[in-house]
Amino acid sequence: MELIKAETIEHYHKIRELYQSSFPKCEKKPFRLIKYKQKQGMADMWYIEQDGEFTGLAITMNTSEMVLLDYFAVSQNKRNSGMGGMALCMLQNYYSDKKFFLEIESPAIPSQNQQQRERRKKFYLNHGMREMGILADVFGTEMELLGYHCNMTFEEYVSVYKDVYGDEKAANIRRLSEK
Repeated sequence: MELIKAETIEHYHKIRELYQSSFPKCEKKPFRLIKYKQKQGMADMWYIEQDGEFTGLAITMNTSEMVLLDYFAVSQNKRNSGMGGMALCMLQNYYSDKKFFLEIESPAIPSQNQQQRERRKKFYLNHGMREMGILADVFGTEMELLGYHCNMTFEEYVSVYKDVYGDEKAANIRRLSEK
């Protein structure tokens, strides 16, 4: 398996296609904005490949000390094959010198996709991520933070949004709880 930083039209096309089909509309940022942030060095778009075949994507928001795994998806026909776990491990290793964390829709909130939320959290916990005790309202969606060998405060978390997207966007994140 390889993590390849997106650079070609083919990479962007395949990533965008999977991105559009994998995430709820209310959670997606404009794709062109992510590409722009990548050009600025504030985001990475990863094309995940196995045996020459596109298998998934990872999109991160990056600061000098922290990395938010903002989007992570495996192609529909490659799910439940262990590829997601391998790719996540590669990302954890790549960013091992920074606080590496992600947001998931909180499974504590009753929802129509309750089982999916619970499976997603179990996947991440089984692959080294840990609960950070932070719940946040992120643009109207309740999210729980999971980290890889790190802790952080709510303020540190919001600082990633401030650094990458500015104060106006960061103002859309509210603390719900912090242990």
